[in-house]
Amino acid sequence: MRTENKHGIERALWLLLLLLLLFAAFFLLTRGEKRLAASARQSPATLVIDAGHGGIDCGALGADGTRESDLNLAIALKLRALAELYGQDNTMIRQDDSTKSDTEAYSERRDLECRTELTNGVRNPVYIGIHQNTYPTGQPSGPQVIYAAGAGSDALGLLTQANLLRCLYPDCRRVAEPSTKRLYILSHVSCPAILVECGFMSNVIDLEQLKDPSFQTGLATVLMGSYLQFQSNTERI
Repeated sequence: MRTENKHGIERALWLLLLLLLLFAAFFLLTRGEKRLAASARQSPATLVIDAGHGGIDCGALGADGTRESDLNLAIALKLRALAELYGQDNTMIRQDDSTKSDTEAYSERRDLECRTELTNGVRNPVYIGIHQNTYPTGQPSGPQVIYAAGAGSDALGLLTQANLLRCLYPDCRRVAEPSTKRLYILSHVSCPAILVECGFMSNVIDLEQLKDPSFQTGLATVLMGSYLQFQSNTERI
């Protein structure tokens, strides 16, 4: 990555963090009133953070051997830290390099079922799954958000995609899309839910960015900001 481009990205990430801090301050100042009003309707939302894959299932592999599961977890841990900072109820599906399958031998289907069961067992959940994309050639790049069919999922998905492009990928033209039935978790959770493909591990530039801790912080910041916006918009209804 060229030095001037890297410096530009770093400046943009610092600006992004500052904007989120300002938004969060406003959000927290008004949160008490909104929660009092909302408490009569429903309990506060719980952000469910799911770092995709893990353990024996490493997901996609970069050309340099980078494992998708490691990138997913790094971003997820940063997202949880931000959720804690802003006082948001949250839970993580996995916090280390492990699967969620409860069978003696690894089962991808059972792993997905366990993640779904954990999500549906949370009080008033909002699910964000973190993944990375890949393709046989190196041309495709940029993030894409996939949203479930449940109420609120499209709003969260479209908002998150727009924020990712505006803040981190201004030249990307990818759009958020509704989930297909082959995505088990999005088809079986009973809450607002999105799956975020943060970038393409098969694209050299994307991969270098995704491995950068400061860029991972930027991704987590956009996800946190989108979640706070979604919560604010939901509480107005």
